[in-house]
Amino acid sequence: MGVNPELGARALNRAIMARQLLAGRVTMAVPAAIEWLVAMQSQVPKSPYFGLWCRLEGFHPDQLARLIADREAVRLSLLRGTIHLVTARDCVELRPLLQPVYDRVLDVIFASTVDRAEVERIVAGGRELLEAQPRTFAELGRLLALQWPQHPTNSLTFAVRSVLPLVQVPPRGLWGRSGPAAHTTAEAWLGCPLAERPRLDRFLLRYLAAFGPASVKDMQTWSGLTGLREVVDGLRPRLRAFRSTAGEELLDLPDGPLPDPDTPIPVRLLPEYDNCLRSHADRTRVMTADIRKRLATVNDSPRPAVLIDGFVAGVWRLAAGRNTATVSVEPFRRLSGEESDAVTAEAEALLTFAAAPDAATRAVEFTA
Repeated sequence: MGVNPELGARALNRAIMARQLLAGRVTMAVPAAIEWLVAMQSQVPKSPYFGLWCRLEGFHPDQLARLIADREAVRLSLLRGTIHLVTARDCVELRPLLQPVYDRVLDVIFASTVDRAEVERIVAGGRELLEAQPRTFAELGRLLALQWPQHPTNSLTFAVRSVLPLVQVPPRGLWGRSGPAAHTTAEAWLGCPLAERPRLDRFLLRYLAAFGPASVKDMQTWSGLTGLREVVDGLRPRLRAFRSTAGEELLDLPDGPLPDPDTPIPVRLLPEYDNCLRSHADRTRVMTADIRKRLATVNDSPRPAVLIDGFVAGVWRLAAGRNTATVSVEPFRRLSGEESDAVTAEAEALLTFAAAPDAATRAVEFTA
């Protein structure tokens, strides 16, 4: 048996840059881009807007805001139990596949203290309340506690959140607007049931298309699912295999692009939580171990990242007021003059995209 070809960090970096649409802005319809990326992290409501701006030629915030307002895209808890933006079509297909992630949470919350029948009654009560009208979790908890006062309010809401696919309804998630995180069920919001027989194998093939080559551990890190090896083994006849410099097996689609490691990659300003940076157990394809520590806060909430030559090289922050808008860049290393100019140009483009059009003062500043 032959030895799988080795792929180093730069080869893997160029692969993910190409597949994540970061090797150069592309012309693609917004729904197609969201589906190509499988899902876009959206704990911060504006993150998908910045993520699409990084990737699509001519993207305007209204393009995504209309999809959310028209129920063609939704924000809900999905991969890794965190809020993501997906198309309506992907919502009904992907959310059932990820139910095991939420079942684990439910088991932790109630353990052996509440029987399954009681949990089902709580969830049914939550569904009735949320489908009557969208509600915040605080409001839902207060109403559930009236019926089940023997349980902690947080446990009641977590039970409902763990079983039901709950979408956050607009104006939450709309560009330039805000609102409470009010929820209803995906079925009620979209007017259709979830998929009865979603395909886990197809789900993993989509991951490889957008994030490969990758290991089974990477797939589990990205999705939050466990026990994927059996499904992956069933896919092996349709895949090709490589190995990392550490000797770990990496799987890929036969036609997955593997650009030359020396392919130039433009500067990009990624939003916080971008899945490009969070979808592998081994993230050395996009950042060193030291930079990974610097990128995240104490609770692992990463800051918006500056990509230079495809790798994380700093963080950025946008501060926009009524009359001023500033992008502050904190490099993690000394930048060359050419690199500084490229970061400045991209930051100025971001200001044009995101800042109030009437801002009298716009600036890009570098901080230590």
